[in-house]
Amino acid sequence: MGQKINPLGFRLGLTQNHYSFWFAKPKKYSKIFGEDKRIRDCIGLYVQKHIRNSSNYGGIARIEVERKTDLIQIEIHTGFPALLVENRNQGIEQLKLDVQNTLFFENRKLQMTLVEISKPYSEPNILAEYIALQLESRVAFRRTMKKAIDLAKKTNIDGIKIQIAGRLNGAEIARVEWAREGRVPLQTMKAQINYCYYAARTVYGVLGIKVWIFQDKQ
Repeated sequence: MGQKINPLGFRLGLTQNHYSFWFAKPKKYSKIFGEDKRIRDCIGLYVQKHIRNSSNYGGIARIEVERKTDLIQIEIHTGFPALLVENRNQGIEQLKLDVQNTLFFENRKLQMTLVEISKPYSEPNILAEYIALQLESRVAFRRTMKKAIDLAKKTNIDGIKIQIAGRLNGAEIARVEWAREGRVPLQTMKAQINYCYYAARTVYGVLGIKVWIFQDKQ
């Protein structure tokens, strides 16, 4: 079972929490759920357009949304907050304005805060985005996986597994390659597993990147 289901959904309520915190009546649930998705898509599009380029990347680990009666609180957990805060907070203010214009909030306030992650390379989303950036720059996938594992090991994790699928290094036939360091017990529900899927859009096609990171509770 641990190999056939999303590791985060598999552990909800045990070691994982939801990324959205709100309650809605059944008739309004789908509308609010769609709003949360558009909020995350808008932030991802802003990072892709204004921040992520050939020299750096957004470094966003997760986006948490909490809703109150007339207030929407958005927490952006990132390992590199300086990239989102430029010219005396104009970067984060522009991002907040983009979200408001995209969703057309009525009679609701929007509050957006940044939360810095002390060890960014212990987060699978940040690590997967780093791998994607390297692959899009035509770096060999084995070298990229080895470098990503070395970065993660410096954060004192207990295990990591990286899988890349597609036309690796521009090969004619697609295949799947993976590398693992340490323990990654996917079948154990109480194991603290963080997981991410990310797509790298290279000149020779889309490569699927999956990252599992295991950090034992101390």
